[in-house]
Amino acid sequence: MPRKRANDDATPGHDSFLDVVANMVGILIILVMVVGVRVKNSPVAAAITDKATEAELLRWKEARSEEEEVHSRIRAIVAQKDEIERETAVRNSDREQLATTVSAWRHKLDSRRREIDETSRRTFDLTQDLSEAQRRLGQTEQRRLHAEAEKKAPVVVKSYPTPLSKMVEDEEIHFQVRNGRIAHVPVEALAERMKESAQRQIGKLLSQAEFTDTVGPVGGFRMRFTIERRESPREVQMQTGRSGMYARLRRWTLAPTSAQLGETVEEALAERSRFRAILSGFKPSEATVTLWTYEDGFEAFRELKKELYLMGFDTAARPLSDGMPISGSPEGSRSAAQ
Repeated sequence: MPRKRANDDATPGHDSFLDVVANMVGILIILVMVVGVRVKNSPVAAAITDKATEAELLRWKEARSEEEEVHSRIRAIVAQKDEIERETAVRNSDREQLATTVSAWRHKLDSRRREIDETSRRTFDLTQDLSEAQRRLGQTEQRRLHAEAEKKAPVVVKSYPTPLSKMVEDEEIHFQVRNGRIAHVPVEALAERMKESAQRQIGKLLSQAEFTDTVGPVGGFRMRFTIERRESPREVQMQTGRSGMYARLRRWTLAPTSAQLGETVEEALAERSRFRAILSGFKPSEATVTLWTYEDGFEAFRELKKELYLMGFDTAARPLSDGMPISGSPEGSRSAAQ
């Protein structure tokens, strides 16, 4: 019986040992399989499996290096493209801002031009009103002086023979006779300035029918003029086979800067007067003196006409009523000399 118990006790212990050994062997087998799979999937293992040579492995590394270099270049090109796009966006923004600024300044310039034109018109009107007020004041003073003179001396009426008149075809020298004074009217100089101003603004006629401007003063006078757009005559259109437009002076008007311009008749008839100095630059046979005479200047006109007759100049009279400015237009009449 004692042996039997010994056999019985030894059997269970042996079985437990065998189980432990079996489990350890299984774990080792699993580890070997995992390591084998990893080795099989590695590049070196694949190369060894495919019996790749060292040269092939070197070419593969070079290809990988070239591929990496190409990717690097692509990334650099993409970065450069992004930088160019950002720069383009900035330049477009600057251009739009500059265009907005130019448009704003152009608008301010146009507004300033309109203000200048309006200021010129107001200055012309105010000058004309001031001249008219000064003329009336001088007229009143002259009436007072005439009234005092009539009390002291008898009135002497002088008359001179009046020759037949003829249309003026040669050069004209213009003078204003007003308030007992005679002033040279620089029509030619003002006309030159008018031409220059009209040429600078001729483009306005593309968008408007006419424009008005003022030039001067020259010699104490300002000239206000209006240029209008006209269609070519029908006969011209028929000859050329096309329509056209042209610019034409509609009217010009003069306004003195003062009612006391020029010299008195006594000063003008003196030996070294401005009146005689101006006439000395012309030949009597080639020029006509045109006297723009207001109602209060008829007595002075008669004295001047007598002196001009003695100097050999033909005289053309242009009577003007009070408040009427010296003016002209293409439809106006020519002066008639005597």
